[in-house]
Amino acid sequence: MSQDNSPTSRSRSPRRQRQSPPLPPPPAEAPELASSQPQSQPPAASEGVLSPSTPLAATTTNSSDPVRSITVMKNVHFTLQGKGGVGKSLVSSLIAQYLRDKGEAVTVVDTDPVNATLAGYKAFGTQRLELMENGSLVERNFDQLMEQVIEQDTHFVIDNGAASFIPLSYYIAENDAINVIGDHGKQVVIHTVITGGQAIRDTLAGFNALAEQMPGNAQIIVWLNEFFGDIEAEGKTFEEMKVYQNHKDRVRGLIRIPRQTGSTFGKDVQLMLDNKLTFDEVAQSPTFGLMAKSRLAQVRKTIFDQLAILY
Repeated sequence: MSQDNSPTSRSRSPRRQRQSPPLPPPPAEAPELASSQPQSQPPAASEGVLSPSTPLAATTTNSSDPVRSITVMKNVHFTLQGKGGVGKSLVSSLIAQYLRDKGEAVTVVDTDPVNATLAGYKAFGTQRLELMENGSLVERNFDQLMEQVIEQDTHFVIDNGAASFIPLSYYIAENDAINVIGDHGKQVVIHTVITGGQAIRDTLAGFNALAEQMPGNAQIIVWLNEFFGDIEAEGKTFEEMKVYQNHKDRVRGLIRIPRQTGSTFGKDVQLMLDNKLTFDEVAQSPTFGLMAKSRLAQVRKTIFDQLAILY
């Protein structure tokens, strides 16, 4: 999978570095949560462990967008969220695994300046790209990544860290990067993560910023990560919140990562993540017993079946 044509391996002119003007800061609190229209109270979410009967949550929320644009064209997947520690690298790893499972060629790039989690997955041959230096975006390095994205006939999965979220978002907007990629025959897909618990307002604010800043030809997929708790606020689910209703037309689909509880599924998933293993590697690993492998196969099916609805 690894290719010896990483952005940093090319001969380039001396690196140009400048301070990026700051984007408008995210609001102190997330955009209004409650829907502007009365809605019935949803049933309480179950806290049981994931099982084969867990319903699929992936939905295509913008039926006017042709599925062809996401299934036929090569895609450039950016995982972006201004809040750290919410599962961005997990999402990137799942996208890469799903595409590889379909037999697609995938180039995986880790640009997180603080926690290079995705680079720890040996199966992906991940390229490490330093985008930040002394708190500033090194634009020349991202220029090189853009050229690689355009030149290589593969899908790309690009993981970004919270520390570089604002300067990278500014670069993408200032340089019209999404339209440049689109003009060269590739579809940009923005993946962002919403979590429950204390981070819900920060992740909602990050989603709101992306929906407002990204051009309309960028597909947006929202991952609902229930690891930290149910994604609810003021009695509303994500789909009922005003921030989602305001941007519903921008969202290509929703994917739910169900909460794993107990010493079975939760422990198995955590062990897999701690060891930076893919589902295929787990199936061949002597570290995992028969039942652990069976449970993780169920987790894989739950996520991949949702991705199949969108791809």
